[in-house]
Amino acid sequence: MFVYFFILRIASLFNRKARLLVRGQGAALSLITSKRQAGERWVWFHAASSGEFEQGRPLIERYKVAHPQVRVLLTFFSPSGYEQHKNYRGADLVTYLPFATRRNARRLIETLQPEMAVFVKYEYWPAYLRQLSRSGVPTYVVCALFRPEQAFFRWWGAGYRSLLRYFTRLFVQDQASADLLAQYGFDKVTVAGDTRFDRVAQIADSHLKKAQENITGDSVSSVSDRVAIVERFASYSEKVIIAGSTWLPDEKLLVRYLSEHEGVRLVLVPHETTPKHLNALFQLLEGRYMLYSEATERNVQMLQCMVVDEVGMLSELYRYATVTYVGGGFGAGIHNTLEAAVYDKPVIFGPRYKRFREAQGLIDSGGGFSIGNYRQLRETLDRLLREPSEAGRNAGNYVRSELGATNRIIAHLSK
Repeated sequence: MFVYFFILRIASLFNRKARLLVRGQGAALSLITSKRQAGERWVWFHAASSGEFEQGRPLIERYKVAHPQVRVLLTFFSPSGYEQHKNYRGADLVTYLPFATRRNARRLIETLQPEMAVFVKYEYWPAYLRQLSRSGVPTYVVCALFRPEQAFFRWWGAGYRSLLRYFTRLFVQDQASADLLAQYGFDKVTVAGDTRFDRVAQIADSHLKKAQENITGDSVSSVSDRVAIVERFASYSEKVIIAGSTWLPDEKLLVRYLSEHEGVRLVLVPHETTPKHLNALFQLLEGRYMLYSEATERNVQMLQCMVVDEVGMLSELYRYATVTYVGGGFGAGIHNTLEAAVYDKPVIFGPRYKRFREAQGLIDSGGGFSIGNYRQLRETLDRLLREPSEAGRNAGNYVRSELGATNRIIAHLSK
């Protein structure tokens, strides 16, 4: 652990993210100490980054409603998670997780005196888990997934596996995880599902309710001003692909398809909107596209492709698609497919989806489709753009069938 921290400090001299992490973790304990007042009741939620936060968010908000007198500490490990959500109002204090040393763990637990600690999906820091156990703090992991190839279950993994004994209860996403844990004698396990299904349904309901209010109210627009230009762009075709969180390998395939299909429109929402990536898209599209930030009525009518160069819109944009595409499947792994599926839209993604339970669920339900090359993308898009309805319903039904994890977990945490 100390070797890791040493390497991190060296990296902080050259890398901005590492520098943010070192500074943020170093200041976290002082911040927690300054905010903690005598007589207050606290609970602690920890998320590694943004994806885990989205899983923990429904739990935090439901817990606050049920226990308004209890204050919430939310910690992040990654700079990207903290920087994006540091102003989240659902928690009373948002900080980095202090370096996971025994001294820091003891200071945090003794200062905060949490009534409960909840770790979202993973991040099993030995120092914190041991100190929580010594202090008698009920400690939970939620939305966890376990697979045989993980370190816990390898022949040399007994030390890692022992960390799971510190949890009061493990809330897992599926029966396969529970069965695997049972093989090693873990019985304090509940199959609760994945709160991300509840979260995307909540977001979609909010967008649709807002649109309906605009339709029935004084406004003539069916959407917020922020996304109206995308709706306008999509209205010029019955074949619209909305591709979210894309990387260059995804974009190369999609742009090739666009060049061969004149009647199709493409909305690209890249994972990165840096000048470097936008320039790469300019070269790839040979300049024949519009930026969302520069869209006008004239180019909305004339051009086939819009590149969205602002963040925070993707979950609302998917509802204007005929077919959706979720990026990342030619890299480390696909991004959030549920944000698209919740709108009853077919979802296409690349080949690296095996670690993502929801992607396999979409495939099994007939609402998701994995492609590994351009031929497969062309054949899949040709079929779905011609008749998207059945696959879209399958995708939406799959999401709805998985709702309820938040209720199941909160029912236990609130006892």
